[in-house]
Amino acid sequence: METGRPHRQHWIGRVASALVVAALLMDASVQFFVPELAASMLRDAGFTPAIAPVLGAIMAACALLYAIPATAFLGAILATGFLGGAICAHVRLGEIGSPPELISLLLGLLAWGGLCLRDRRLRALLPIRQ
Repeated sequence: METGRPHRQHWIGRVASALVVAALLMDASVQFFVPELAASMLRDAGFTPAIAPVLGAIMAACALLYAIPATAFLGAILATGFLGGAICAHVRLGEIGSPPELISLLLGLLAWGGLCLRDRRLRALLPIRQ
């Protein structure tokens, strides 16, 4: 067994998790501070642009919960639900495989992959041999 492997896994998990937090916080900041950037996409998806601050607050809350180790599982669950809703909105519009949909899917995978690499308790629950 390599002694550096768990340490390397942990850091890879941290980097993946940091990417998720950064992406969610960047999108939340756009919703809060430059909602006109997201307005056309929201309209195209059938949402009113006035909902942008609410979406920003949800994304920021998910990111913050995910970033705190004690609440990371809850944050991952909530972020996955939010990202799943984004994917569902694009499927409803017939935009299967669109960039926003793929980014949402990638962020969901990164969230759980990063958490799995960071936390041995989650790895113990998964039927993946190490």
